[in-house]
Amino acid sequence: MDDALQTYLDGIAPEHRPLFDRLQRLILEVHPDAEVGIAYQMPSYKVGKRRVSLGVWQHGLSIYGWRENQDVAFLARHPELKTGKGTIKLGPGQAEAISDDEFRSLFAGALEP
Repeated sequence: MDDALQTYLDGIAPEHRPLFDRLQRLILEVHPDAEVGIAYQMPSYKVGKRRVSLGVWQHGLSIYGWRENQDVAFLARHPELKTGKGTIKLGPGQAEAISDDEFRSLFAGALEP
């Protein structure tokens, strides 16, 4: 793990760390071969030319780089989470209502070649 990634991880607020850890675990379950590093000043998971990033902010956590056309069912079930093209914004408690399988499907589609 490089220093920039470790610094980012060490700086995650305790109230956001469980969600970050959960999503990172799910990404790596779907793609254990993902290269983990820093891109755009946040943790990034790269498989081939595809990349998903997790950004921790005051509001909670954002997922960047997922492909809207790959998992339209996720957006149909959770339209309130989409805040921009390729951005899903999770506030406190919102992720609790989303199963691990839904997130796995989202990440599998995002990192699929």
